[in-house]
Amino acid sequence: MSLRSFLKNKLVSQDLVKQLDKIEKPVGSLGYDPWGFNVDTNQIVFSLYRAIYNRYFRVEANGVEKVPSRGPVLIIANHSGQLPIDGTLIGYSIATRDKSPRLPRAMIERFFPTVPFVGNFLNQVGAVLGDPANCAKMLENGEAVIVFPEGVRGSGKLYKDRYQLQRFGNGFMHLAMKYNATIVPVGVVGCEETIPAIANIKPLAKLLGVPYVPIALPVIFPAKVILNFGDPMHFDSKDVLEDEVTARVELVKQEINRLIDKGLNERKRLF
Repeated sequence: MSLRSFLKNKLVSQDLVKQLDKIEKPVGSLGYDPWGFNVDTNQIVFSLYRAIYNRYFRVEANGVEKVPSRGPVLIIANHSGQLPIDGTLIGYSIATRDKSPRLPRAMIERFFPTVPFVGNFLNQVGAVLGDPANCAKMLENGEAVIVFPEGVRGSGKLYKDRYQLQRFGNGFMHLAMKYNATIVPVGVVGCEETIPAIANIKPLAKLLGVPYVPIALPVIFPAKVILNFGDPMHFDSKDVLEDEVTARVELVKQEINRLIDKGLNERKRLF
């Protein structure tokens, strides 16, 4: 018996299997899809992540039902916390919702696949290299995709800049227009406090070939996380000038800012 089979037998409940079996995934006979997603690995990780989601971060997901049950969707959120915890929490909330669960694919930064074992693991749980071509293929296949338009500008923010949205790229809007994808904005509150960084050692980051090396305590704090999903947004695919595309991006950014403010006002305490 392989280690994966052993862990699945020991950790994965039948209730979780039934929940994840509701989600359609075009996998082959060995349980993999063309992007490296693996059914068994995903079930094991979800089993381990349940306590992290419910007890450690005590996630409150509001409006998760607003993510369409079918068709191409771009889930656009603010990025924070040094590690991609926010993406995993968003994905878990959608995959475990009661009605029409989906398993969204997360676009990951380019440096993650260069870390030994990490890239392969992230692929097995559904993450894909954050390249426009990959995202386009996912949308063409009718997938739901989590995108953080701030990129490393958001995830590597210092604590003093928490909840201040960084510049959004226009790429996600071009893809939404081309593939007629629904955009669902999400405001994430709490992840800024999980790994607060006070500085970034830029020379070391450049030497190591990574976007940032934060000065932070080597611990992930159990901040309470609130996910506020906004109403779906649709943008037509007619040819428009780049200034109009930027204006549309700003509309999404403004809605995410509103959802962040809503979460901050709802939050009673940090931990």
